[in-house]
Amino acid sequence: MSKTKNILGTLFSKPIHIALFSAILSLFTIVGYNIPLLRGVAESTEEGANGIIILCSIAIIIFAVHLLLIYLLIYFGRVAGKIIIAISLLFNSLALYFINSYEVLITSEMMGNVFNTRYSEASGYFSLSGILYFTLLGIVPCVWLFKTKIDYGRLKQMGITALASLGAILLVGVANLSNTLWIDRNVPHLGSIILPWSYTVNTVRYYNSWKRLNQKEILLPDATINNNNKEVCVVIIGESARSKNFSLYGYERTTNPLMAQDSVVALPAESAATYTTAGVKAIIDHQPTNKLYEILPNYLYRNGVDVIWRTNNWGEPPLHIANIEKVATLKERYPNADERYDGILTEGLAERIKSSDKNKVFVVLHTSTSHGPTYYKKYPAEFEKFTPVCTTVEMAEADHQELINAYDNTILYTDYLVHTVIEQLRTLDEWRATMIFVSDHGESLGENNLYMHGMPKSMAPAEQFDIPFIVWHSDSERTIKNIECAEQYHVFHTTLRSLSIESEIYNPEYDIFNNTNN
Repeated sequence: MSKTKNILGTLFSKPIHIALFSAILSLFTIVGYNIPLLRGVAESTEEGANGIIILCSIAIIIFAVHLLLIYLLIYFGRVAGKIIIAISLLFNSLALYFINSYEVLITSEMMGNVFNTRYSEASGYFSLSGILYFTLLGIVPCVWLFKTKIDYGRLKQMGITALASLGAILLVGVANLSNTLWIDRNVPHLGSIILPWSYTVNTVRYYNSWKRLNQKEILLPDATINNNNKEVCVVIIGESARSKNFSLYGYERTTNPLMAQDSVVALPAESAATYTTAGVKAIIDHQPTNKLYEILPNYLYRNGVDVIWRTNNWGEPPLHIANIEKVATLKERYPNADERYDGILTEGLAERIKSSDKNKVFVVLHTSTSHGPTYYKKYPAEFEKFTPVCTTVEMAEADHQELINAYDNTILYTDYLVHTVIEQLRTLDEWRATMIFVSDHGESLGENNLYMHGMPKSMAPAEQFDIPFIVWHSDSERTIKNIECAEQYHVFHTTLRSLSIESEIYNPEYDIFNNTNN
């Protein structure tokens, strides 16, 4: 033990020149964090000398860029510079864990998922492997960073090293400009796994888009309620539910036994995006837009509709309504309900609608039933029909069939939730009722070695955007159009029609009901 202490003491007591220190840390950045990037480059380029040149060139550029920045941060920032570098090392270790374990791409959309994920959900992603990544590739290099004494050298040496690094970047970059542009055009996803740049740049992008979206919303034209008939529309927002695993859409397993008897209509549909915040926004937006127009619940509430938003999830734009009911609130009201599952969102729903002092009621139930990776925790034990189930968060290491089994059980539970709502709506004899179930996005379950969701839609597989759009209504005279592919924007205009609301913003093309119906 004493011999080891002497070796470590000697190692950390002897100053190391800042140039060598920066070089070691830069090399570690390549070997420790950017192997997935280099592997992707190697797989995307042709075999032979040209492929080797491209691979080596990118490695040199990454090395030189990090050498330059580390050198400048430590030379001018000293302790503050080390703190910045340490933060990037810790984030790198976490990002690498997600890249390797879940095949994620760190885009601005993915950073939105990161910043909007609750702790209870985020903690479900981690396993022993995650802890090892964070310890060995995060904490250990940070200890070395702060323990090592540095010889800062002279200002002239710093200038020479900085110029040499910059020259290498420019020389290698210009010499391989055509090759790097080819990679950018043909395999742009590689840019989303460059660490630490992917999460740094995309955090800025996400913040800028979030800042724009959280400006004061643009009000829509005032609406008019056409009659005093009692009408209710319930929208159930699914989480990560893909139509591929719904028996209503032809899946070989019976995952929708109850809805199959409920006279529902299942429309083929695509989500606007592959992540929650954009998907939810599209469901309550009147048209595709990057601007923050008044969203459906706010619009209806402002125009005299009783709006109820019950949620076990997150990611919606700012809500300006009176009745936002989260799980904790519902648990106080219904103490016998199990707050672990989305069934609590349906508690007392019919009674709540009947007690409304308005004749027009709009309800949103924002579920989280199929949110991974812990699918097996999202449903009560009696819904574990398909077994055995995956109980690990390391989805890439899981048995594929066990993963499918756990996910299918969440769809079976979703079937029960939707059926429960329909059954309650059937008890409202005086009300004309409409129910719409639509998911925020789909989910990858190992197809093409991809898991969960969040890829840019332009690159995402169909599993991440083919979603269920399921409709039930109590009016036998009202019929649904034969729609080739529904969009989430259909919800807004169909809801206006369901509640007999007239508005300039209403677009009949986004209404799923036939125009000849009342």
